[in-house]
Amino acid sequence: MPLNQQVVVITGASSGVGRATALEFARYRCTVILAARQQNELEEVARICTELGAKALAVPTDVTHAEQVNNLTKAAIAFGGKIDVWVNIAGVVVMGEFNAVPLEAHEKVIHTNLLGYVYGAYAVLPYFKQQQSGTIINMNSVGGFVAAPYSVAYSVSKFGARGYSEALRAELYRFPHIHVCDVFPYFLDTPGTKHAGNYIGKVLKPVPPVTTPTKIASIIVGLAVHPRNSVTVGAFAYMARLSNLLLPGLAEWGIAKGLEAYLKVGDDAPVTAGNILHPTGTFNQVSGGFTNKTITQKRVNKVAGIAGAAVGLLFLINKIRK
Repeated sequence: MPLNQQVVVITGASSGVGRATALEFARYRCTVILAARQQNELEEVARICTELGAKALAVPTDVTHAEQVNNLTKAAIAFGGKIDVWVNIAGVVVMGEFNAVPLEAHEKVIHTNLLGYVYGAYAVLPYFKQQQSGTIINMNSVGGFVAAPYSVAYSVSKFGARGYSEALRAELYRFPHIHVCDVFPYFLDTPGTKHAGNYIGKVLKPVPPVTTPTKIASIIVGLAVHPRNSVTVGAFAYMARLSNLLLPGLAEWGIAKGLEAYLKVGDDAPVTAGNILHPTGTFNQVSGGFTNKTITQKRVNKVAGIAGAAVGLLFLINKIRK
């Protein structure tokens, strides 16, 4: 179906990848239904989408509440007459030593990043089955394959989201035109680290090289036209996945050691719950401001070469160990 005839629901649409994805679908004049917790920010994104030629509706939604997700589905059907694509992007992050993070924050991360995705699929699948078509796109990360020390709840949510997608995809084999797609990028240049719950007391930054939200948005829009089960984005994401496959536990150990080294030299920052429990009302833009170098084809090739060499070395080490 041409993009300009598709009705798309996007959760987490107020900032970062969600906001970029809303604007990218709007450029193709789709009908977009935007969901997030902040009404003012959603209405601003909806206004921009309308200016780009799309039909847009803002529906304030907390995806940790199944009833609100059901209401989002009903609002989308009423506004667009159908739903063709459901994009699960809403997510939160908390960092800190496991027992230093309040249990409530752990629960909220898992509830948002995992159960929020489950609630979305549960609400929209009956409509997809009725119309015999539809696409669910889940924003995951390389964290769905490589656990993140000092961010245990996030790892639980991302590993869980990968399992939910794979199980649901297998269950839907009788519906060849219903698709469940996963996107696995490396670190992103979004406001996510500025929104994050911070219980380590240091300034949080993504590990370079970071991927722009607009690139991820373009991939998501592409999946709406040509669905694929899984898309891994970036050489470093591939390297992390393969290193974890060849030498289980090595990547997690490296992350832990690297973070512990950073804790000794990083700039101090206040301990905060971030936007875990409530929206902060700040940093509601697409970019986090962490992209400071032009990405050239030469640099891409260099990074790919380094990643390939590293994976080859890991494979060789694994053979020697055996």
